[in-house]
Amino acid sequence: MKILSFNPGHDGSFAYLEDGHLVASIEAEKHSRYRHSPLSVPDVFCVLGELKEVPDVICRGGWWPSDTYLSEQHLFAGYHGVNTSDIIVSQKRLLGKTVQYFSSSHERSHLLCAFGMSNLPKGTPCYALLWEGVIGSFYKIDSKFNLTRLADVMPEPGHRYALLYGLADPTFDKSVAEFSRFSDAGKLMALASFSKRSKPSDEEEKIIAFLMQNCLHLKPKECEVLSHCRHYNVGLDDPEFRNFAGIFSNRIFDRFYQFAESNMMRGMPLLITGGCGLNCDWNTKWKETNLFSEIFVPPVANDSGSAIGTAIDAQFHFTGNPKIDWNVYSGLEFIANAAFDASLFDEYETNYPMIADMLASNLIIGWVNGKYEIGPRALGNRSILASPFQDSTRVRLNEIKQREQFRPIAPVCLEEDAVRWFGCNHPSPFMLYTHFVSTDALAAVTHVNRTARIQTVSPVTNSHLHELLMAFKARTGYGVLCNTSLNFKRRGFINNIADLSFYTIENNLDGFVIEGRSYMLKSSTNYQAFLRMPNSIAGST
Repeated sequence: MKILSFNPGHDGSFAYLEDGHLVASIEAEKHSRYRHSPLSVPDVFCVLGELKEVPDVICRGGWWPSDTYLSEQHLFAGYHGVNTSDIIVSQKRLLGKTVQYFSSSHERSHLLCAFGMSNLPKGTPCYALLWEGVIGSFYKIDSKFNLTRLADVMPEPGHRYALLYGLADPTFDKSVAEFSRFSDAGKLMALASFSKRSKPSDEEEKIIAFLMQNCLHLKPKECEVLSHCRHYNVGLDDPEFRNFAGIFSNRIFDRFYQFAESNMMRGMPLLITGGCGLNCDWNTKWKETNLFSEIFVPPVANDSGSAIGTAIDAQFHFTGNPKIDWNVYSGLEFIANAAFDASLFDEYETNYPMIADMLASNLIIGWVNGKYEIGPRALGNRSILASPFQDSTRVRLNEIKQREQFRPIAPVCLEEDAVRWFGCNHPSPFMLYTHFVSTDALAAVTHVNRTARIQTVSPVTNSHLHELLMAFKARTGYGVLCNTSLNFKRRGFINNIADLSFYTIENNLDGFVIEGRSYMLKSSTNYQAFLRMPNSIAGST
């Protein structure tokens, strides 16, 4: 069965399943478009280019009825709902063929995405936690795949979490905003790691009570009642606000932990999904509770996985199978034939030792291989890579990314070396957990609290990146590199050579590598210094 699904809201995406295999997941923000974009006409042509024939099923993910025309509202499911009675099934015409039409709720899309992508076999009872900007609930999935909502623990956990960042940020106009900014949750996660105390002041307790009150749609403008508080518009560099960020982060987690500890059976698997599933600190805390036999978080935990989840839901409806085969590198191929000014670059047919030599000499390069990774985290196919040893590299990377200096840089590590440097004795291929760094040598990837959000790599998960890490280890003794996403500020991954060459020049990369061919920027002082080194591999070619 061939299933084409799309998510109509922000983080818009298409997903295409063929006989239980994820062929493609195409996200609207990729190709250097703005983050959290809805779908557009070019996205339609992109997904049609991946199809070999007309699909059997067309799926539309659930969304808010208020966001579309009244005449269309009966054609798709809403945001909430876990029951099969909420599913809409009919028929439509597509390219001269009658196809099945399917729609189920946004809530179900998250849950089906998490189960369908997990390693849990069909029929495995488990729990699920869906926490995101709107929903904050626990569920039970039984052996017959009935979904039961156990409790709405706290509405809008992601929104409330991000709202604290906006509360302290004087550049955020809280008087007109209807919702917190999507980007603020990740920034607060970085700031929370600066916290050095666990006890809130009396005033901070009042802020916590306000932000965690039992209500729906807490608007930023309502935070005006906190304008007398010390943290209101205090700025993100304030050390006491950074302390409070960690306290508040722990308090939200504890609300959900207390419910799980008191009401859920120990020793069952837990699926975590929704945008809060990208919070590495919280994912790590769930593992450390030892309440669950195993924990799975999909790399598309946010709404970028909604189209996949709706496609899995349709597959389950029509075939009884809620499982898919998938690969995290299921995006689109890089476009290398676009026009750019090649005279600005030295081109090489490179090898892994040459690139390792450049990185060890503190050059920072863009790294492109194969199809782009699905989800928001760069996992080695659309990455910026650098040596992990100097804190000045972290500073330079944040300057390249045009982002705040309190933001950490993640490491990518050989799977077999992860236990030595990060105490991680298991694969962690999707950059979803934090681990303590056990050496002072990796300053560029060590956050202020001595943790790192690692990605492990094996020959199976990413053979090209594994070979590069092996070459870097042979050169330096460490199979570790800095890995951050290759994108313009506030945009998704770069996916064509014209954008990449422009980015390299404008953002001061030293060059980039596409499928083993390097393009080094002639005007880069770092690159020119590298060429003058007596043992430079590139200088001798």
